Amino acid sequence: MTTTNKIRDILEVIEDKENRLVFEKNVSIPLKASDLPVRCNVYRPIAPEGAKFPVLVTYGPYGKDIPYDNFFSKSFSEVNPEHKSKYSAWETPDPVFWTSKGYVVVRADERGLGQSPGLLDTMSRGTSECFFDVVEWASEQPWSSGKVGLLGISYYAGSQWRVAARRPKGLAAIIPWEGMTDYYRDRCRHGGILSDEFIRFWWNRQVITNQYGRPGRAAAKWGENTIEGDLDEETLLKNRNDQTIDNVNNRFLDDEYYKSKDFNLEDIEVPVLSVANWGGILLHLRGNVNGYMWAGSKLKYLRFITGRHDLPFYYKKEVEIQKSFLDAFLKDDDKIGWSIPGKVSPVSLILRKGDVGYNNAEAETKYERREETEWPLAGTQYTKFYLTPGKTLSRDPPASSAEKVSYDALGSLKNPKLVQFTSAPFEQETEITGHVTAHLNVSLSPSPSATAPEKDIDIFLTLRHISPSGEEIFYTGTAGDPVPLTKGWLRVSLRKIAENHPRNLPYQPYREYRSIDVQEVNPETSYAVDVEVWPTNVVVEKGGKIVLEVSSGDTQGSGIFTHGNEKDRSVEKFAGKNNIHFGDGQENFVTLPIVPSRS
Repeated sequence: MTTTNKIRDILEVIEDKENRLVFEKNVSIPLKASDLPVRCNVYRPIAPEGAKFPVLVTYGPYGKDIPYDNFFSKSFSEVNPEHKSKYSAWETPDPVFWTSKGYVVVRADERGLGQSPGLLDTMSRGTSECFFDVVEWASEQPWSSGKVGLLGISYYAGSQWRVAARRPKGLAAIIPWEGMTDYYRDRCRHGGILSDEFIRFWWNRQVITNQYGRPGRAAAKWGENTIEGDLDEETLLKNRNDQTIDNVNNRFLDDEYYKSKDFNLEDIEVPVLSVANWGGILLHLRGNVNGYMWAGSKLKYLRFITGRHDLPFYYKKEVEIQKSFLDAFLKDDDKIGWSIPGKVSPVSLILRKGDVGYNNAEAETKYERREETEWPLAGTQYTKFYLTPGKTLSRDPPASSAEKVSYDALGSLKNPKLVQFTSAPFEQETEITGHVTAHLNVSLSPSPSATAPEKDIDIFLTLRHISPSGEEIFYTGTAGDPVPLTKGWLRVSLRKIAENHPRNLPYQPYREYRSIDVQEVNPETSYAVDVEVWPTNVVVEKGGKIVLEVSSGDTQGSGIFTHGNEKDRSVEKFAGKNNIHFGDGQENFVTLPIVPSRS
C-alpha cells in the first residue's frame, strides 16, 4: 500500500492556436484496481465539437512534462526539425506533428512517476495493468474514434508488447520501435549473467529523479514539481521497487520478481510493425526480432534499421512508414496494402556492406534495403566455422589431437581477457543475415582464490568483421558508439536447454533459467555448451574476414551495458583459467547464417 498526498483535480486546458491544438494537461485517468489515478497530457487537433480522431498513446517513466531539450539537449539538437516543438519529450511522438496529421496524442506518466501517484514499479505486471486502463480510457473518450495505436522508442516500445498481450479494448496497432520483449534475457541477465551498469545509470538518471513526490524537480529543470506536494524520503522509499536492488537479489526466471514480469507474445493479436536496429546488440535487437517471430498477430512486419537509438525514429522516411502503417489500421486509409496479407513484404532488411564509419547518418544511407518474405530468411544456409587450436576459424574440423586454449577468467571492459579465432579471407562476397550460435567445450582451472564450493564459468562471445585491408569495421551502437557485429553470453551453470520448448530452435537455443535448471561446474571438467548469439547482418566482401572472440568478461563494444557486479561474478566462484578443449571428439564451432545471392 503506497502513501501519498491528498488527490485532487489538477486539470488545465489550454487552446494553443499557434500549433493548432488543444492541450489538456494533467488529465486524471481512473484505474480499475486503484483509487489513485494515472495522469496524462492530451493533445488534440482544434476541431468542431463532436469531431473524433484516432489516438496515439505513450505510457512511461520519463516525464510527460520534461522537455526533450532538458532531458537530452544534444540529442534534441539533432532531431528532424519537423518533430521539434515545445511539447517534445524523449523517445515519444511529437504532438504538434501528429495532431497536424489528424491524431490525438495521449502522453501518460507511468504509475508512481511524474504527476501519477502510486507504486513506482517499472516494467511490472501492475504497471502494465495501469497501461491497459489508459488504452481503454483513450478509446472511450468523446474525441476518440475508438481506435488506439501505440508508438514510441525503447521503454515506450517494450511496454507496447506487454500491454498488447493483454488485449485492451480499442487497441488497433502497435509500432514497438527498438523495444525489448524479454525483461530477463534481453535486458537484465544476458545468458543468466547480470547486466547492471546500464540499469544503474538508467534508474538513477532517468527514473528515480522523476518519482511522484520527489522534491526539487523544477529547480533541476527535470519537469515540474509534484503539484499535490512533495513526499519525504522515507515515504518515497516505501513507494518504489528499485530495479538496481531487485535485479541483484533475484537470479532466476522462476523467482517471483522475474516471473511477475513475464507474458506471452503469442497473446498479441493486433497488427505489429516491429522495428529492430542492427546496432542494438546489448538491449533491444533480440526483443524486436523475437517479438516479430512469436507475436500471434496475423499481420506482422519486421523492419531493420541502422543508426543511433534516438534519432532514426524521427527521420522523414521512417515517419512516413509509421504514418502509413497507423493510417491503415487507425483510419482505414491503407495506401500501400499493410492490411492485405502478402501485399507488403513482411521483412524489410537494411544490408550492412562496406565500411561507412559509425554515428554518421548520411554515410549509412549508402546501405541498400531489400524486402524478404520471411524470417529467418528463406534459403539460409547455417554453416559451421570450426575453432582450431591455432586460433583460426576453418570450414573443416581440425585434427583430433587433444589440446586446449586458455585465457584468464573474470575479464572486464577495462581489463579484457580473451582469445580470438580468425577466418581465412572470404573467397567471394558473402551475406550473413540471421541467428548465430556457438558450440564450445569449456572448463575451469580454478585459482587458489576460488574458495567457494560452487564454481562457474561465464562465456562472452563477440563476432567481429575485418575488412579486406585488415582493419576492423565498426557499426553504430545505441549511443553512437562503435560496436562489432554482435554479441552473446552464457553462464555455464545455466547451460541446460529446454529441448521440448516450442521456442527452442536449431538456430536459437532456448533456456528457462530456473533455479531447478542449475547444473554443476566442477574443476578441470569439460562441458559442451551451446551459446545463443544475437542476430546480425553483414555483407563480407571478398578478402574480408570474420573473427569470433571468446572472453571471460566484457570487451570492446559493450559500452555502458556491462556485466561487472562483484556479487554476481565473485572471485570465490569464478577465478582461474577458462579453457576451450579440442580433440577427443570435442568440436568447437560458430554457426553463421549464410544467405545465398538474391541476384
